[in-house]
Amino acid sequence: MKISYKWLKDYIQLDESPEEVAKILTQTGLEVGGLEEVETVKGGMKGLVIGEVVTCEKHPNSDHLSKTTVNVGTGELLPIVCGAPNVAAGQKVIVATEGTTLYMGDDEFTIKKSKIRGEVSQGMICAEDEIGIGTDHEGIIVLEDSVQVGVAAKDYYNVESDWMIEIDLTPNRIDGASHIGVARDLAAFLKKTKDVAYTRPSVENFKVDNHDLEIPVEIGTPEACKRYAAVTISGVEIKESPDWLKNKLRVIGLTPISNVVDITNFVLFETGQPLHAFDADKITGRKVIVKTMPAGTKFTTLDEVERDLDENDLMICNTEEGMCIGGVFGGIKSGVKDSTKNIFLESAYFDPVFIRKTARRHGLNTDASFRFERGIDPNGVIYALKRAALLMKELAGGTISSEIVDVYPEPIEDFKVDISYANVTRLIGKELGTEQIKKILTSLEIKIESETEKGLSLLVPPYRVDVQREADVIEEILRIYGYNNVEIPSLVKSSLQYAEQPDMNLMRNLVSEMLSSQGFNEIWSNSLTKAGYYEGLTQYKEDQTVKLLNPLSADLNGMRQSLLFGGLEAIAYNANRQNKSLSFYEFGNCYFFKGTELKEHPETNYWEEEHLGLFVTGNKSEESWTNKESPATFYSIKTYAENILKKLGMNPEQLQLSETENELFDEGLQYQSNNKTILEIGIVAKKWLKKFDIENPVYYADLDWGRIIYEKRNHKIVFEELPKFPAVRRDLALLIDKPVKFSQIKESAFKVERQILRSVNLFDVYEGKGVPEGKKSYAVSFILRDDNKTLKDKQIDKTMKKMLSAFERDFDAQLR
Repeated sequence: MKISYKWLKDYIQLDESPEEVAKILTQTGLEVGGLEEVETVKGGMKGLVIGEVVTCEKHPNSDHLSKTTVNVGTGELLPIVCGAPNVAAGQKVIVATEGTTLYMGDDEFTIKKSKIRGEVSQGMICAEDEIGIGTDHEGIIVLEDSVQVGVAAKDYYNVESDWMIEIDLTPNRIDGASHIGVARDLAAFLKKTKDVAYTRPSVENFKVDNHDLEIPVEIGTPEACKRYAAVTISGVEIKESPDWLKNKLRVIGLTPISNVVDITNFVLFETGQPLHAFDADKITGRKVIVKTMPAGTKFTTLDEVERDLDENDLMICNTEEGMCIGGVFGGIKSGVKDSTKNIFLESAYFDPVFIRKTARRHGLNTDASFRFERGIDPNGVIYALKRAALLMKELAGGTISSEIVDVYPEPIEDFKVDISYANVTRLIGKELGTEQIKKILTSLEIKIESETEKGLSLLVPPYRVDVQREADVIEEILRIYGYNNVEIPSLVKSSLQYAEQPDMNLMRNLVSEMLSSQGFNEIWSNSLTKAGYYEGLTQYKEDQTVKLLNPLSADLNGMRQSLLFGGLEAIAYNANRQNKSLSFYEFGNCYFFKGTELKEHPETNYWEEEHLGLFVTGNKSEESWTNKESPATFYSIKTYAENILKKLGMNPEQLQLSETENELFDEGLQYQSNNKTILEIGIVAKKWLKKFDIENPVYYADLDWGRIIYEKRNHKIVFEELPKFPAVRRDLALLIDKPVKFSQIKESAFKVERQILRSVNLFDVYEGKGVPEGKKSYAVSFILRDDNKTLKDKQIDKTMKKMLSAFERDFDAQLR
């Protein structure tokens, strides 16, 4: 938000310098992001003078250039080559002399003596866009004959110097999106030390001149349009605005267009109330209807883009068609043109949610939508309308030709808030005194409805959309009183608390450090995601997605149920930039909806879970002179995930292991504890890789962090002495059917022997020559140990025979 220091002084008497004003605004919550001394025209027109074209003839070496001599009042004629088609002898023109810097948008260039097609040129005869006073580039500027040669262009155009204050406006402070709004905050702050107040220009002279152009208004969608006011002005002359108006707009970065359009922009940045001027003669049926239109209706906006309307887009219509997207953008047919004679001037209050959704749908962000979607002052609608109508009457020569139409079916009430003096002291940390509190509140236009010994009942004006609770009011008191005026106490009060065990932050940091040390990078993806990702899924059902009522876009319209899609977006982004070997991890919450509606306690319909996601793709190790390129595999991520469980004191071998049925994977495993899934590992399904345009396989592990921490809480650490007796290893080469899994063999072995069998490990799998079709060879090792004595061969052989018999019985296994 750009604020002009000089413009600001129209509403409040300021002795403070621009630097002091910027400091005060930052203290009051309107943080100043920049302060710059500017001219109403960029560059201040330094080096530009008024000249007279003395001679003009065709360039000998070009069909489209002219060779001129120009008198700029220095006593000698400047030779200038000009490409404008309208240049002629005897014209008074604007000349950029040698060394002058010109600005065109963000570009700048310096005029130098040069040769153009063999002819010397010592300057430039300028067009509007080349000196920053307009956008026309069809030809050079031709001035009146009465203008004196040699006069500086900055004096002719009344170029002024000013200070531009750039405010980084937060969404809750839309009340500061105008010069009057900023003046109001300044006055409230300065009133603590001196008698100062802000004033608004008077509109008491507003009166209806005639009733020649009455246009009634009908609101067909009252939930979207809370208030609609309008007035007509007849007999206007569309022309250039006076210098004072153009200068005010230029300082804040706006390009003047015409008097009527400039007035609507001026009042917008003065009051914060958006206005729209229609050509009244283009209002078919002499009636304005505020309503929505059928989905798919075609509408062409001022930027000449044809748009398909949504059924929830609020439109300002005549009796036959739409004229304007309400609160967002005007239509090409009903806008003000040079031929316009009669104006229908609109001032309204539109529902913020409707405007925000429409602006996002069509990708439009205008000064009007910026304010409407954050909530303007419904009580400022009529003031702004009168202010603009009076200015049009003054600057465009019109007459006010109708009564003000004000359709306001349900007036918006002030917010009622009660505050207690005790809470003010408690939250601020300092006792301000009741009189100080009341003085600050009244300076902010917050009305005191009633008062007791303990506190106040207040009426907060509706333009303060962010002040609806006691804490909000106390924050207002503090920001005007001054944060820096609250002393740091010498006594620090604190309470000691025992951290809940296990310490969640400690566990996260422990795992994060472990993964980072193994080459992983942490990512943070958006909790908002595309709800369409979950269409057709069974584990993550679409109706379990938490949908946003007012999404920013179709790609951010739901809350994630899985960390997978955010990770795939990050992988695709990196892969498209030639970074294809990736290891990511992410801690994040996933959100779920039960899919039913509860009228009482609806919050019980939602829950969230914290998960840890691991992503591996590309090469596990890159090619070098010491090792060959090694691609990542399923077992790479399986190792990482199991090591996390081990780090947290959980033994993966003691968990229930089975194949996952998660449709996010082509194949994978799931680990369960007490019949609850705590870990799923798999190869991400090819359909998802194709959707994200990822070429390499992606391996993903999803750890239910909340469930793991719960299991950790119930986990007791048991210490044992190191074994005193040696362990013995025995190996078996088993020929088994292909469908048999190692987990089945392991489970069968422990059923046979629980006392001395310590571990079972698969160290080789073979299929090929010498192995019958449909069979495979497993090389399995068995570790045996008795903690009370040394094992003897007889006992070992007996145990191995029992296990082999079980394998033969259960799996038709044979020794190779």
